[in-house]
Amino acid sequence: MISRSEKSEQLIAEWKEEEKQKKRKKILKFFLIFWLSFLLLGLLLLGYMRFIGTKGLVVREYTIKSDKLPNSFHGFKILHFSDLHYLSTIHKSDLAKIITTVNRLKPDIIVFTGDLTDTSVNITSQDRNDMIELLKKMKATTGKYAIKGNHDYDNDIFEQVCKQSDFKILNNTYDLIYYYDHTPLLITGIGSSIKGDSDIGSSFSYSEQDSLYTISLLHEPDILDEILLTHKVDLALAGHSHNGQIRLPGKGALFTIKNARKYPNSYYKVENTHLYVSGGLGTSQYPLRFWNRPSINFYRLKVR
Repeated sequence: MISRSEKSEQLIAEWKEEEKQKKRKKILKFFLIFWLSFLLLGLLLLGYMRFIGTKGLVVREYTIKSDKLPNSFHGFKILHFSDLHYLSTIHKSDLAKIITTVNRLKPDIIVFTGDLTDTSVNITSQDRNDMIELLKKMKATTGKYAIKGNHDYDNDIFEQVCKQSDFKILNNTYDLIYYYDHTPLLITGIGSSIKGDSDIGSSFSYSEQDSLYTISLLHEPDILDEILLTHKVDLALAGHSHNGQIRLPGKGALFTIKNARKYPNSYYKVENTHLYVSGGLGTSQYPLRFWNRPSINFYRLKVR
């Protein structure tokens, strides 16, 4: 027969065990709610980065002043876009809207710094024709220029699209831009350093280069240091980095890639060179953007 004290101890033990189970259930419920909330927020963030962060268009406007500019180029407008990666997160309707925005800005020249398509995306003949039809509608008063990105070497789509949409390809060569005067600007283009196609000597082979305001188109921005060892550049325009695609406030690019690790962000002053790195339009590797909407750069040259 159980004594009264033993029965009391048994009841106390049962009560304590019941309290422990209640406490365990509360802890389990807390962690379950916490992890479900964390998972939900993570899914919402991924959804935002995929379906909202990759859409829209930001026009980044810059004024560039120089006493080296010929007076005739005061107010000259340059439209710079890069890293289209067509059919990654930019499709036909998106490109049509981008071109409408570009034409409203009425640029004097348009420059494209590479990666028309992405090696991971299959481009059909219809896709190629769509790009030609749309890019041909991009209007510039003085000219349109393009260089290859590292994704543009595995097929001939880049050459077909650019040539048939009136872009002059400047891979490892140069051109002179005249605008209401006899003194031109020099524009040079460098091939992809990742693909071993960067011939700096050929790009800067114009004999009077040092006397002219020089714009240099690069795909990978980090090659600028090598260029500046032997040549002067006033304005360098690059792409490739996408400014990290995913950026954090106060930190900048969360991820960097080969040949854009030193200069991944949007602007640098390197010696006497202004370097602008486009955030790009499409995506590569992962179809996500955060704190970094698709963008084009718009520069106004001013004589100081």
